[in-house]
Amino acid sequence: MSTPVLWRDLRRYTPARVALGRAGNALPTAAHLDFQEAHARARDAVWSGLDAPALEGAVGALGVPVRRVASAAPDRRSYLLRPDLGRRLADGEAARLAEIAAPGSIAVVLADGLCATGVQAHAPPLLAALLPGLRAAGWQLAPVVIATQARVALGDAVGEALQAAAVAVLIGERPGLSATDSLGCYLTWAPRRGRTDAERNCISNIRPEGLPPEAAARKLLWLLDAARRLGQTGVALKDEEPAAPLVAPQPQDRIGGTP
Repeated sequence: MSTPVLWRDLRRYTPARVALGRAGNALPTAAHLDFQEAHARARDAVWSGLDAPALEGAVGALGVPVRRVASAAPDRRSYLLRPDLGRRLADGEAARLAEIAAPGSIAVVLADGLCATGVQAHAPPLLAALLPGLRAAGWQLAPVVIATQARVALGDAVGEALQAAAVAVLIGERPGLSATDSLGCYLTWAPRRGRTDAERNCISNIRPEGLPPEAAARKLLWLLDAARRLGQTGVALKDEEPAAPLVAPQPQDRIGGTP
């Protein structure tokens, strides 16, 4: 059965699986094989490893100090089977971070999460876009922490050890069938062990085909400013940043004509 023209046109605007057609009661063979390939890529992405030395080099080139830490999960299999281990620092790591504590700072954690590819590719450009705004807003940046086998809540332990005012965890998001390189950002005010997800704000789908790193940096700066004024993040902090126009107004669009 042929696909209606309007549905075929829709496919130009989204990577979602729409207008695939059918063969009897099933998907066409090509669509079925494409789904299987995408599913395999997503499974592989979950097992992908972070090239920590390369990431450290990319971040260090921005002129900021970097520290590496590990979670309590000793390997990838343990990390996937025991989420609780990924939320805790390995023995001795908190004490090492306490030696470089930066009270009142903003801590940034780069964590492999469930898709190291996204962190490897998109965390450095996001950080590069973020740094000028942090300086302009008067934030002190703690040493950037690269964390392996890490879950979002590991940022609470890192931020607590650094005595940070807030922590932003840039972490690889769970891969999907359309994207295996998506980066997420989780912001928590006054981080400490025991914080819940309700106390965080999330910026999701950071990648060139989703929310570009530069736009994500602007969003994070707005949330940081709002969190500092409110003294809270999460459900208490609503994202009310003014929306930018989808298309910049042209001179001829101004009321009264061309000035």
